[in-house]
Amino acid sequence: MADPTNSTSSPFDLVVLGAGSGGYACALRASQLGLTVALVEEDKIGGTCLHRGCIPTKALLHAAELADGARVGAAHGILTTFEGIDTAALHARKDKVVSQLYKGLTGLIGQAGIEVVTGRGRLVDATTVEVEGEGGTRRVSGRTVVLATGSYARTIPGVELGPRVMTSDQAMNLAEIPQRVAVLGGGVIGVEFASMLRSFGAEVTVVEALDRIVALEEPSISKHLTREFKKRKITTLTSTRVTSVEADEQRAIVHLEGADPLEVDLVLVAVGRGPRSDGIGLEEVGVATDRGYVPTDERLRTGVEGVRAVGDLVPGLQLAHRGFAHGIFVAEDVAGLDPKPVDDVTIPKVTYCDPEIASVGLSTEAAKGAGKDVETVTYPLGGNGRSIIRGTTGSVTLVREKDGPVLGVHMVGLGVSELISEAQLAVGWEAHPEDIAPLVHAHPSQGEALGEAAMLAAGRPLHAHA
Repeated sequence: MADPTNSTSSPFDLVVLGAGSGGYACALRASQLGLTVALVEEDKIGGTCLHRGCIPTKALLHAAELADGARVGAAHGILTTFEGIDTAALHARKDKVVSQLYKGLTGLIGQAGIEVVTGRGRLVDATTVEVEGEGGTRRVSGRTVVLATGSYARTIPGVELGPRVMTSDQAMNLAEIPQRVAVLGGGVIGVEFASMLRSFGAEVTVVEALDRIVALEEPSISKHLTREFKKRKITTLTSTRVTSVEADEQRAIVHLEGADPLEVDLVLVAVGRGPRSDGIGLEEVGVATDRGYVPTDERLRTGVEGVRAVGDLVPGLQLAHRGFAHGIFVAEDVAGLDPKPVDDVTIPKVTYCDPEIASVGLSTEAAKGAGKDVETVTYPLGGNGRSIIRGTTGSVTLVREKDGPVLGVHMVGLGVSELISEAQLAVGWEAHPEDIAPLVHAHPSQGEALGEAAMLAAGRPLHAHA
């Protein structure tokens, strides 16, 4: 780690502000390409994804899956019962996973010779970041500055956080599992936590202002998830707005527009994430923002020469792997490799609730809106042997241009997160269903469902009706 000083260091090729997914990926790739890199971070390398987001939440969701497995063991001839949650052990396991990945990541950063500058950074001009650390202030200069400050958990105006009202940042470290939970927001974060907390034994109600949960997915997927949540006794209230939240040390009351109030033990505010752009010198340097986001061109250049932006700070999908791709792209572009810009359409999306949701490419509505003549086929997981064995229902929906390539793949069901990579290749390489249909998929596997959907779209179904 670099010791902060009052002097300005010699210029680096790259100064990266923020060491989350986009920032550290940019730093590592730039170092591989022979560039000198300073990585500025006020907290821990790895950012939200590693420490408060993707990794710890998926560790908890895996535990939730094990809890559900214990409940249904007898149906498979395994004599198990669900006795409850040991939250200390639950968090110890989660923290062990995070610690292992953090240790590996910091080792990679050190081995790459990247200079880590610890402290809060802000732009003072287009080539200089001023860092306030425990030992004082240091200015770090670079030929290119990369903004990678990520995002924060949004809250609802007028709703104060506290012991009974939390965002995902606090909710992943619950000391005990609450009996009754209201989840405000039916997007990715909301349904993941709803699913997890229900598996841990809580009574859960999801409140969503839009007319369906996971509204960015295909309507059929929203409908399926709502139906499966109902089977799990998770209540979903759609087209319902929150007017206020009252809370004391014992309980919270959520007041709703046009519906009875909810009295609960915990309110989880899951209304999305906002760009972390305040207080980093953007306005002073002339970097334009739009609702806090930093607009860029396709090469992730801001309007200020030499200043790039990556990840959640840039309008579009808020996904760690998009940040990785942005960071790698900028490093290669600065190094003169002329990489292909990152296209949000080809970036896969996964929601790790039960059942899982995975999608990539255009939805049916978006494809039609783009002027495409669209054909859509759906293959039910009820015809897939491995899915029946695993006890899941769901489907694989394939959207294609008529007589043309696959435009989108949309899946729901336990285990579909592991099918998305093949779907991404199909969309990214503009494969036709006729190209995929002859490929032999292992039997029995859930991957067969994707092959069957392609066969159906190509007019040669095997385990489905044409």
